[in-house]
Amino acid sequence: MEGHDPKDLLDFPCHYQFKALGLAGDSFRDGIVAAAGKIVPVPEDAIKCSPSSKGTYQSVSLQLTLDDYQQLTDIYAAMRLVAGLKMLF
Repeated sequence: MEGHDPKDLLDFPCHYQFKALGLAGDSFRDGIVAAAGKIVPVPEDAIKCSPSSKGTYQSVSLQLTLDDYQQLTDIYAAMRLVAGLKMLF
């Protein structure tokens, strides 16, 4: 959407789903949760994990409440630093 500010696409506060794909194991899951937890509270019921068919990777989804656009960008920036990350959605 050319000419549109990404900040205008969401109305805050809002619920937002972050999804990270990375290596299987608790350390990746815990890293993603800790990264988001530095910015906003992460309730246990907001976390969903799914293993890949071969079990090599897992997706970690977090359904979080954000108060502003800065929280969104800060969480993505923190998640990019997690070891084992392959992709963010």
